[in-house]
Amino acid sequence: MKVGLYFGSFNPINIGHLVIGNYLAEQSDLDQVWFVVTPHNPFKKKDTLLDNYQRLEMVYLATKEYPKLKPCDIEFNLPQPNYTINTLAYLQEKYPQHDFCLIMGEDNLKSFHKWKNYEVILENHHIYVYPRISEGPIETQFDNHKKIHQINAPIMELSSTYIRSAIKKGINVKPMVPQEAWIYLEQMNFYK
Repeated sequence: MKVGLYFGSFNPINIGHLVIGNYLAEQSDLDQVWFVVTPHNPFKKKDTLLDNYQRLEMVYLATKEYPKLKPCDIEFNLPQPNYTINTLAYLQEKYPQHDFCLIMGEDNLKSFHKWKNYEVILENHHIYVYPRISEGPIETQFDNHKKIHQINAPIMELSSTYIRSAIKKGINVKPMVPQEAWIYLEQMNFYK
């Protein structure tokens, strides 16, 4: 089975994440998309994150109606901070029957050359890149690379940072969060 790994803090998951994940699950050669909830991204401050399991619960609630989309907590028990290369090695060992691919926004591809062991990732895994509006060029070494696939998914300029900020200010952003996740977020009084 070909599994796309969509890494993120999902703090909270929003409809942009869901649209991109579903687009790739339905309109590419991926069989499933796993939303890998990251406990601590080395590039983000940890103090802005909700509890790991609260974010996982929102991903579960948002994806449960979509059989090809799965929440994944694989990084919760791996050493912190998480590096994609380590997670991929662990997943490949745990699920040798799966072919794991990375899903990333075009903005992440621009900084991919700074990732730990990015050459090893590229040697062993395909990367599916969805469009983002972002500054700066993509490294020329990634142009027309046989393992990097540009996906013509809808451009979703929606950020969890904006959603958190809007909730804190009392702005109604309910349409931006999948319904089941929104109900949970509201019940738990998150981001207020």
